Amino acid sequence: MGSFALAANVPESPLTIDALLTLMAALRDPETGCPWDLAQTHASIAPYAVEEAHEVVDAIERGDAADLRDELGDLLLQVVFHARIAEETGRFTFADVVDAIVAKMVRRHPHVFAPNGGPVPADSSLRDPAAVERQWAAIKAAERAGRPTRDLGPLDGIARALPALSRAEKLSARAATYGFDWSDPADVVAKVREETDEVADAMANGTRADVAEEVGDLLFSVANLARHLGIDPEYSLRSGNTKFERRFTAMAARLTADGNTLGDASLGTMEAAWTAVKRAEKR
Repeated sequence: MGSFALAANVPESPLTIDALLTLMAALRDPETGCPWDLAQTHASIAPYAVEEAHEVVDAIERGDAADLRDELGDLLLQVVFHARIAEETGRFTFADVVDAIVAKMVRRHPHVFAPNGGPVPADSSLRDPAAVERQWAAIKAAERAGRPTRDLGPLDGIARALPALSRAEKLSARAATYGFDWSDPADVVAKVREETDEVADAMANGTRADVAEEVGDLLFSVANLARHLGIDPEYSLRSGNTKFERRFTAMAARLTADGNTLGDASLGTMEAAWTAVKRAEKR
């Protein structure tokens, strides 16, 4: 890093965001930059932002601090990359990105920041958790109303690039703000059962497209149920994936210890080993 820092007038240590901004400017230099970086656009690198965000979450769930540090750097690089591309075309700069998010956070936290910029007193009624939640919802609604006409749809602003389960939860939550919701989680459970029956009916009488549509309805209703129960459906499914992976790996090890293999074991043998693994976990 030393030679780059000297050549680019970047402070040696501790490095700040300016070092990363200078690095990205060098990578995007039309004459001496990296050919790959120069060829990128907002659209071409968009998938990397999603990928890096997931890798940050993965590092958090594994409790790996060193990996989390590295993954946060990779995610920050994506922010700087997009800001640099925008700056080159005169749309906005990284400083504009920072200004916008600081202004938004101050605006959305009237229970922390007083109108004069000072702190809200610790005993203020504005700090009541229920009041905070109401304020947050009202402020976001006002922000949506102030956007251009194209953003005025009741469900606009919920990113289409979100994982499908997370987006389903957010869509149903937004609809609920208009009163389109069940009042009792038991009613949502009944809806899940109804959708399961419709999947079975489509399997018996419908086309593959019909089945796919009904499975989508079922998954959406499950995400809605998770919201009613205060559970993040994406996190819950990731936990389920981890549990399945752990149990399947343990099942394979048990089969091997008994002289079997996954490839040769019958379904009955695998189910017996699976049951044994579950019992061992409970103990």
